[in-house]
Amino acid sequence: MSGMTGGTQEAGRVWAHVGQAFAEWEYDVVVVGAGRMGTACALFLRRLAPGLRLLLVERGGLPNEEGATILAPGVWTALDVPPGREREAAWVRAALERDFGDVTFQTRALLELHAGEGEGHVPTADLLAHFPEAAGLLDPAALPWTRLDGEAATYRPGAVALACGQGAVRVGADLLLNTHAHLTPGGVRLDRLTVTNTHQIVTHETHELRAGVVVVAMGADGPHAAEHDLGVHTAHGRAYRQTPRLNTASSDRTPLLRAGGLTLRPQHGGFTLIPPIHHRDPHGYLPGGGRLTGVPVGVRRETLEDLIRLMDALPPLATEALEVGHSLADVPGAWLALPGGRTETPPVHQRLTDGVHLLLGGPLADTLGLAVASDLAAQIAGVRERPWE
Repeated sequence: MSGMTGGTQEAGRVWAHVGQAFAEWEYDVVVVGAGRMGTACALFLRRLAPGLRLLLVERGGLPNEEGATILAPGVWTALDVPPGREREAAWVRAALERDFGDVTFQTRALLELHAGEGEGHVPTADLLAHFPEAAGLLDPAALPWTRLDGEAATYRPGAVALACGQGAVRVGADLLLNTHAHLTPGGVRLDRLTVTNTHQIVTHETHELRAGVVVVAMGADGPHAAEHDLGVHTAHGRAYRQTPRLNTASSDRTPLLRAGGLTLRPQHGGFTLIPPIHHRDPHGYLPGGGRLTGVPVGVRRETLEDLIRLMDALPPLATEALEVGHSLADVPGAWLALPGGRTETPPVHQRLTDGVHLLLGGPLADTLGLAVASDLAAQIAGVRERPWE
């Protein structure tokens, strides 16, 4: 691989539209996907190996307005950390708090509500004395026990992706936006996209690019690209997750609530609902709205059933404060990668072929995603140390 030494910290170049001529033909590393996983990997890699010529490619903007990063919960909690990954998670929390500028990081307690007693559970009624803002949101008789994470935090994943992308460019990475990348042996094929006067997205020009290493950070589209472009089958899956709105008042003092896998995240004076993901969606599944008392709504049927099941325990869900929409377009949603096809698997990176790595976030990306991106960057750079060690 060329360029391992003698690099420069001059800022990289940005190609935002097809009017800016692109004439490059070779890079040491190409990162495909400018969500938080891809941008973080690019930033960490440029810091660890500044001599590497690196290109970050994104089909849309920075970050993609239609990607999972924009709609990610932005909830860091120790309750989601698998055993043995505590140091990585703590490093991620510290990095989110100090390293990426204003990402609206805020320590906010998380109350995980339960119907039965368990390890670490305390009476819900006792906790409500400390969190009176949550009293009107739940029925303590239905959920009498709570597991508390007093050091949970909220932040904006989209702001993290933007900060990482801009930071990568400042330390020398090149950035190519509005470009669709196809994986090829030894590199990528780039289709630079433009919009016609009839609002159709078309390919303006195509470039063949050689790359010593390709990082596929395309989120839920990554495993499909690996199979379609390279013929490499993986066990990963994906699921379509919607984030309905609950227009019940919240403030900076309102804690996060979680019950039955559903998370109520205080945001913009109300709540964003983060439904549980029960399983991967089958190949070919197309998201569709469900029905509530026979009336079509925008929330998919599986999510609607979860909300109905919790209405007695969380009374605001049974009011008009819950926005269910009239069609799928009314409720924000995005495809989410499921590493290993499972909902509880932490983020991963995987070698697909020589010089090609798959980088996936998934349901636990809020808590561990940056650490996994850092680990892959260190591996590519040939660095043995990890910052959390």
